[in-house]
Amino acid sequence: MVEELRQQGKLIVFSAPSGTGKSTIAKMVLQRMHNISFSVSATTRQKRPGEQEGVNYYFLTKEDFEEKIRQGGFIEHEFFFGNHYGTLLEKTREIIDRGSHLLLDLDVKGALNLKRLFSDNSLLLFFKPPNMEVLQQRLKGRESEDEESLRVRLERARLELGYADLFDEVIVNDNLEMTVEAVTGLISTFLSKT
Repeated sequence: MVEELRQQGKLIVFSAPSGTGKSTIAKMVLQRMHNISFSVSATTRQKRPGEQEGVNYYFLTKEDFEEKIRQGGFIEHEFFFGNHYGTLLEKTREIIDRGSHLLLDLDVKGALNLKRLFSDNSLLLFFKPPNMEVLQQRLKGRESEDEESLRVRLERARLELGYADLFDEVIVNDNLEMTVEAVTGLISTFLSKT
């Protein structure tokens, strides 16, 4: 008896400068596309009340996290606010081997590394603001940025925009609803390819 081969799952990656609307787009796409789940990251920070292992994060000790870094166990990882955060390579492989689809929110370098590891099974989407003035207005509108952090975020945004051409698709987010429609269309087309 021939065993049916399960189709591998696919990875959809969102990258964008801070303030471009990436998190909002991701939430809206996940509400509309029930066949995709959001990637769960690993962290060394303490578990907060109500958080669950494997649902909110994979909680690792600092030693375990650093050992996984040495072993190449992350697609990408960062250290900020005193804790490590990263995307586990093994967990990502498990999910796509089951035939499930995953949405990941990664910085540009993490996205490009994922593409290197999963070239046939990944779609990289880069979101741009209409222009830098709009991005600056959005960041100021959050009222969470002082002048120095605003300057740093805008400087980083310029750097990240330089990577846009390396992505599969570049989408300008100047109308949220139209952007979400375009993105769900791109993802649906990508998922329908065998």
